[in-house]
Amino acid sequence: MSEAARTYGRAASEFLRIRQQTESLAARLSGEDQSIQSMADASPTKWHLAHATWFFEALVLSQHAVGYREFDPLFGYLFNSYYEGLGPRHPRPLRGILSRPTASDILRYRHYVDDAISSLIATTSGPTKGTLEYLLALGLAHEEQHQELILTDIKHAFSLNALLPAYASASPLPVTRAPPLDFLEFAGGRVEIGHDGKTFAFDNELPRHDVLIRPFRLASRPVTCGEYERFIADGGYRRAELWLADGYAQAVREGWQAPAYWQGDGTIFTLTGPRRRDADEPVVHVSFYEAQAYATWAGKRLPTEFEWEHAASRVPVEGHFLERGTFHPGAAEVRVAGPIQMFGDVWEWTRSSYDPYPGYRPFEGVASEYNGKFMIGQMVLRGGSCATPERHIRATYRNFFPPGARWQFSGIRLAEDA
Repeated sequence: MSEAARTYGRAASEFLRIRQQTESLAARLSGEDQSIQSMADASPTKWHLAHATWFFEALVLSQHAVGYREFDPLFGYLFNSYYEGLGPRHPRPLRGILSRPTASDILRYRHYVDDAISSLIATTSGPTKGTLEYLLALGLAHEEQHQELILTDIKHAFSLNALLPAYASASPLPVTRAPPLDFLEFAGGRVEIGHDGKTFAFDNELPRHDVLIRPFRLASRPVTCGEYERFIADGGYRRAELWLADGYAQAVREGWQAPAYWQGDGTIFTLTGPRRRDADEPVVHVSFYEAQAYATWAGKRLPTEFEWEHAASRVPVEGHFLERGTFHPGAAEVRVAGPIQMFGDVWEWTRSSYDPYPGYRPFEGVASEYNGKFMIGQMVLRGGSCATPERHIRATYRNFFPPGARWQFSGIRLAEDA
């Protein structure tokens, strides 16, 4: 077999593997499950399946596959998310009314596009091959983001169902006690932050640049449910002095008394249904506002994203990820000298606003709308979660959400000045 044939085989195989992983996540759900939208910030499962497919059709096939015919010309309107350059789109809060196309229609759409992409990979050579490889990498990374959203969005929807249905059967996590909380010293100084650009990265991870960091200490692990319960018992949700003004106003307005999905009987709603809370597992589904209030109550602070990346830069990317199939964070299984659970389990809020790096340039073409236009009013999270594909995450990865968001698998790691 020629090297070109082997390269084609690897590229096509990886493309189809990731696409199949998305469909496997959706296969646990009925057609009715796949159609529901529980809030404006979430989307139906079948919309995620179609949008990730439309992304390949609009940004890859329409640009590079000579003679390609769209599966359905109306799908661009239905499944465009926020790309102004690609025309008008169906309103985001109303995605749940799209009973048509059906879930089976969307699977046919996916397979039609999969066949076209596989053919394109097999026939592309010369100068355009590098461009195609980059667009495919972007499309697959985008698909992996929607794999996580499928899980977080259906969890929110199921939590509002009086039956409290389970997305998956329970896959028991190891029974592990959280190790004592330590604070690890970091000398700081001039450090390099951001991706080196030698492999695929999102535009918001670039360019690599120097940052001056003061000496700091970082918690050895995330905050646990048991520790957060003490904050609640001490009146944490009623003490305005602990909170940022916007956060306290939202907490009062929305009646927050505990993290999202906590029940008053000591249970927590998970993707495997309700179960008893484990005091040793990381607290999850807290907003930035709650994370900040907890840190103030504890006499600490949240790390900056630069402190977090500096600490994580030599830590292996290991943890409870989507592939584990637990769909819930677990207590640490091992104790090592450095910080643990930096990756997987819970996204960790940082004290950094989502801003461009010095010298930032967005992707070219339509993809320029991917990240840059959201660089206002958002906070950065790092590390991935139990719903993140393991292949997707790295130390330089920057996630971002509004400070009041709670439906993602978001948690807390503390820091302090040295």
